[in-house]
Amino acid sequence: MTQEKLLDLLEQVRDSTVSPEEAAKQLAAFENLGYARVDHHRAERQGTAEVIFGEGKTVDQIENIVKCMMNRGAGNILITRLSKEKETQLRGKFPYRYSDAACLMTANPMEQTLVGSVAVVSAGTSDLAVCEEAAQTAETLGSRVERIYDAGVAGLHRLLAELDTLTKARCIIAVAGMEGALPSVVGGLVSCPVIAVPTSVGYGANLGGLAALLAMLNSCASGVSVVNIDNGFGAGFLANRINRMKGVDET
Repeated sequence: MTQEKLLDLLEQVRDSTVSPEEAAKQLAAFENLGYARVDHHRAERQGTAEVIFGEGKTVDQIENIVKCMMNRGAGNILITRLSKEKETQLRGKFPYRYSDAACLMTANPMEQTLVGSVAVVSAGTSDLAVCEEAAQTAETLGSRVERIYDAGVAGLHRLLAELDTLTKARCIIAVAGMEGALPSVVGGLVSCPVIAVPTSVGYGANLGGLAALLAMLNSCASGVSVVNIDNGFGAGFLANRINRMKGVDET
């Protein structure tokens, strides 16, 4: 909790508008729901609230975690890997936006001003689900995003046509399956950090994205980092953090 929020809470206790018991509850770093320990101080430590991984959780668990966070003032709560079936069952439980393409939900959405520039580049249309998870994660966290889709190395002119957008970005997410060559090409064209995302798109020898992952890890272009296979969320989260680094002009 920031000093400003702490002082405000103490003043409310002094004025008897908040009970000492309620104040103690708000000061708690986490709330134990039995199946989840909701980290209420995540935003204070890391700049963004806790993100909920929807896969493997029941609808009731997701609902209760979201409401627990909302009760402490959290907004733009990200829920990743959320199936359409679960989204349907959550309708009416709390306000949200949902993306079928990314299987991504933003609970208690709030208006915000997007800043900076993150470019998300895909090798092919088949990579779109991972791209959208990355793009919408970065947008939800406050970054302005440019999308450049289906611009892989099989038709390099398609990528070069977007060179102006690429060179103006503060961070680029390059998403590719098959042999995973796109991030190396992008990394050789720009001066900003490039986050490579291997996807499981490809034929047998692609090995479910392992071939692309190994190719990206062995990139000869400097300034390329790599996240795990199909991890659009991880790339979008990191890109937002790079885009919003202190000292960077947010116009």
